[in-house]
Amino acid sequence: MDIQSWIRVSSVVGAGVSMGFGAIGSAVGEGYAAGCANEAMSRRPDMYNDIARTMLLGQAVAESAAIFSLLIAMLLLFTGGSSTSPLAPFGLIAAGICMGIGAIGSGIGSGLPAGAATIGIARQPASKSQITTTMLIGAAITQTSAIYSLVTSFLLIFMDYSARPFAPFWAALLGAGISTGIAAIGSGVGEGFVAQTGVESVARNPTAMSRVVNVMMLSMAVAETTSIYGLLIAMILLFKTYPATASLASAAALLGAGICMGIGAIGPGIGEGLTGQQAIRWIGRNEEATPIITRTMLVGQAVSESTGIYSLVIAFIMIFVV
Repeated sequence: MDIQSWIRVSSVVGAGVSMGFGAIGSAVGEGYAAGCANEAMSRRPDMYNDIARTMLLGQAVAESAAIFSLLIAMLLLFTGGSSTSPLAPFGLIAAGICMGIGAIGSGIGSGLPAGAATIGIARQPASKSQITTTMLIGAAITQTSAIYSLVTSFLLIFMDYSARPFAPFWAALLGAGISTGIAAIGSGVGEGFVAQTGVESVARNPTAMSRVVNVMMLSMAVAETTSIYGLLIAMILLFKTYPATASLASAAALLGAGICMGIGAIGPGIGEGLTGQQAIRWIGRNEEATPIITRTMLVGQAVSESTGIYSLVIAFIMIFVV
């Protein structure tokens, strides 16, 4: 087939991957929020309107990740990128992989605080405003990992390949999409755990909202770092200059760097989220212990972060040394 046929095939496959995988996380997150809303309504049927509004608001935020995937799928189907380079098919497939997989964690993560908010409002109607605000802050931060995937997908679709050697840059394109997309899973889910417990703690102790939200945002920032590592490796893969070479080892190293960083970021993101989740739970119950709990949380998260740093180091070696 000629290059235009390959571009069309890659656009269609990339669109399917983007929307197919991209539908997973948001649907799970929205289902969790709806399930919790049913539990909340069984407790307080008289608060149907408030609980339903909170559920729909939380589901709308969780839907964002799937909308990002829909956007990339539509771009792939109806534009096919702007390049006719032999590299374009690799970039288009990588864009679909990046956005589809990158939406999973944020979709699930955003649904967790939404579910907690519906139950919290049923238990603490007077604190509805504080609970909703905490939910929106947490759910919005959880979406940032999906935004990294969206940005990387845009670059993969529209960047200029004309001055790039086919080999080994084809592998760099795939590695970039895999790095950002898979790395977003851990951070999205981990941040969702933190945001969920932040909402629960505010519902339990509304007077502690300021401390809970501050520590929640700090914990989520730490859990975010491994998805930033994935984005960093992707940007290096996309914008580093490579000499033309037919060596498969060089191409494998670039692809391997993306796989290493993407998969290596999952565990630290989730682990740091679990640490933050417990810290915030107990700050809500013992506000005066906030300083010592926060220090312990940061130490624990730093240790969890180390495995993501190992992946980052190996990815750098693959790119710059091998």
